[in-house]
Amino acid sequence: MPEIALGHILHGPFLEWLLAGVRLSLQLTLVALLLSLPLGLLVALARLAPWTALRGLAWAYVELVRNIPLLAHLLFWYFAVPELLPQGLKAWLYAGHIEALAAVAALVAYTAAYMAEDIRSGLRAVPSGQWLAARSLGMPSLSVLRWVVLPQALRAIVPPLISQTLNLWKNTSIASVIGTAELMTQAQRVESASFRGFETFLAATLVYLGVSLLITGIGSLYQWRFPVAGAIR
Repeated sequence: MPEIALGHILHGPFLEWLLAGVRLSLQLTLVALLLSLPLGLLVALARLAPWTALRGLAWAYVELVRNIPLLAHLLFWYFAVPELLPQGLKAWLYAGHIEALAAVAALVAYTAAYMAEDIRSGLRAVPSGQWLAARSLGMPSLSVLRWVVLPQALRAIVPPLISQTLNLWKNTSIASVIGTAELMTQAQRVESASFRGFETFLAATLVYLGVSLLITGIGSLYQWRFPVAGAIR
């Protein structure tokens, strides 16, 4: 039975390989999320800036990134970008963890573009009168953003950002194409060594499902605790 045979890969080196893959997948998700959020915020603010050139650059970034598949981003950061670097730095990268670094760079650039649009939509949902009223009181622009606009927009922004976090977690699996030792790569390694494809990829699938349901549960809990309806008046 498959459920009994599952025990063959959940012990010894096979289990260690899978756990190492889970750890790296979670690390990629966390690091990429922590870097994507501020980058997405900066791009969103640039898209709302009063300067045409800055808005144009931010628009170009968002459209360029969102219209290129993540797979192409990964291959670009892994194969193309190192060739533009000095020889010493390139040798250092390939001697270390180029796979993980390229995966993080691609995931950050890709995820931040989508987050920027979610954040921009939330900021635009705040009535312009809020900006004008705060500015009329003599508040600097950054203070208006921090103390007036963001608190009101937060409830509208968080749910789609949680969805982007869910997408980010699932997108880490694509990093296997450049040899990043995340969960999917380690699952392929276990399958090659154990010849138990069904059990190996069943275990990997359950991990992806479990973490995805956890992220979805957090999003549902947040929406129940802080409903979007009526958050922005």
